[in-house]
Amino acid sequence: MIGVFDSGLGGLSVVREVVRLDPTAHILYLGDRAWAPYGERSLDELRIRCESITRHLLDHGADTVAIACNTASAAALTHLRRVHPDVLFVGMEPAVKPAAQLTRSGVVGVLATPATFQGELFASVVDRFADGIEVLPTPCPGWVRLIEEPSDDPAATVAETLAPLLERGADVLVLACTHFPFLRSQIAAAAPGVHIVDPGEAVARQILRTAAPDARSGVRVQVTGPGTGLESRIGDLTGLAVSVESVTFEHRVT
Repeated sequence: MIGVFDSGLGGLSVVREVVRLDPTAHILYLGDRAWAPYGERSLDELRIRCESITRHLLDHGADTVAIACNTASAAALTHLRRVHPDVLFVGMEPAVKPAAQLTRSGVVGVLATPATFQGELFASVVDRFADGIEVLPTPCPGWVRLIEEPSDDPAATVAETLAPLLERGADVLVLACTHFPFLRSQIAAAAPGVHIVDPGEAVARQILRTAAPDARSGVRVQVTGPGTGLESRIGDLTGLAVSVESVTFEHRVT
């Protein structure tokens, strides 16, 4: 079974891609809404929380764990691989490499939560793949809540955040948070003609290459915190018909 987690509903953008590629995939998704948004947490806090979630998913039968969150991957992926050497992990990293190949202006905007830019992972990706490219790391405060707590007008918030990037000549935007694909139409409207790089499909392919064969299928969704009414919201975002179970668990640190 594939275990997938994120701070809330964002990682379901990756689950959507996995199911599109393989409708028979067997997935347990944990949306950690009680701790959302991860982007406002310290990296140390997130390492502890991610270990607790990983143990929860393993206890429920996962043999592959996908961290469908750039912030959590930056904080905890290396740590989790060290603590669980027998578990196959798939993480997220900002898709700077394809963005650097696409840009014609030489300016790339990376859209993420603040904590994504704090870890070594982001700096490493830029060093490896963006030689000669101006990379504009752009924290997007409030964007996660636009998905978790729908706003009447997300377009205005999106356009306000993107305006400085467009003024500086960015012609490629990297979605470095799994919540942000759910705002793709608003991003495209605010930045016409700009390439939008979403690594979701590539990550989904890696998850499917990594996961062990499983005779079972279907998507099961668990959330921490309130889950009332989420079935409808998840259906609107992903097209998936799921039931939602509220769960709690304690921190367990090795």
